[in-house]
Amino acid sequence: MAAGGNPIFNGKNFRGALQAPPPPNMMNPYGQQAPGQNGYAQTGYAQPGQPQYGQPQYGQQQLSAEQLQQMYSQPSAGPAQTGRMTFDDVIVKTLLCLGAVLVGAAITWFTSPGLALGLMILGALGGFALAMVNTFKKEPVPALILAYAGFEGLFLGGITKVLEMRLPGIGLQAVLATLAVFGVTLLLFTSGKVRATPKMMRFFLIAMIGYAAFSLINFFLMIFGVVKDPWGLRGMTIGGIPLGLIIGVVAVILAAFSLIMDFTNIEAGVHNGAPARYSWTAAFGLTVTLVWLYVELLRLIAILRGND
Repeated sequence: MAAGGNPIFNGKNFRGALQAPPPPNMMNPYGQQAPGQNGYAQTGYAQPGQPQYGQPQYGQQQLSAEQLQQMYSQPSAGPAQTGRMTFDDVIVKTLLCLGAVLVGAAITWFTSPGLALGLMILGALGGFALAMVNTFKKEPVPALILAYAGFEGLFLGGITKVLEMRLPGIGLQAVLATLAVFGVTLLLFTSGKVRATPKMMRFFLIAMIGYAAFSLINFFLMIFGVVKDPWGLRGMTIGGIPLGLIIGVVAVILAAFSLIMDFTNIEAGVHNGAPARYSWTAAFGLTVTLVWLYVELLRLIAILRGND
């Protein structure tokens, strides 16, 4: 991943991961690496005090020719057998995280409106705190990642319930839109049509800084009552078009590109033999992006339906 990518993956040993140990068919029957595989020239002479290649050490039983042939005929060990990250690992961990999000959302959804509001605030604060903790941790902690997903579920369930009371069906629309954007982005990435190039990375960082600055200013203007509109500056119109629509489209595009960066990091982790534990980091990154994408689409749909 180019420098300046998704901060979720910063400092994670994806590209620099050690390669897997030699597979069984490259090892001699006594657990030693076969000649020519250790990067050093072979002289044909044993080191002092060491047995020659093919000579059994003391206490070891010499294997028959048939046993030797069976050992050399075995297939090489795959990533799962060598404790390396795989795409299947990432999929399973991501589904676990999304399951935790759904559980949290269900808790908030099936409570009273007053309690749902409190749980939504708790989820927002807890999710933000755990997002920072998980982002800057050098090693992933599954319990903290799942806890983050649960808190985000509380927040998403609460904000969806609040908007659902005013705009029935908006939750389902946002879920379907999120799945559609995710599917299209994944299809474009796997086909090779869209990649996280250094030029696009620089554009993404500049756009993200601008978006973050706007969101922060808008938040404080709403908190201190400077702007009375429920959406803050997003409720303003430019040429008859709500500013929230323009900002919302830009935010969805940024979230979609963040998915491209997530896919790139996952691909790099698998191809470079990253340790299996980093599948939790990949799942965390995907969960963060999907939560962000859902919130942006939910807000965008609310602004569109509010102007009908």
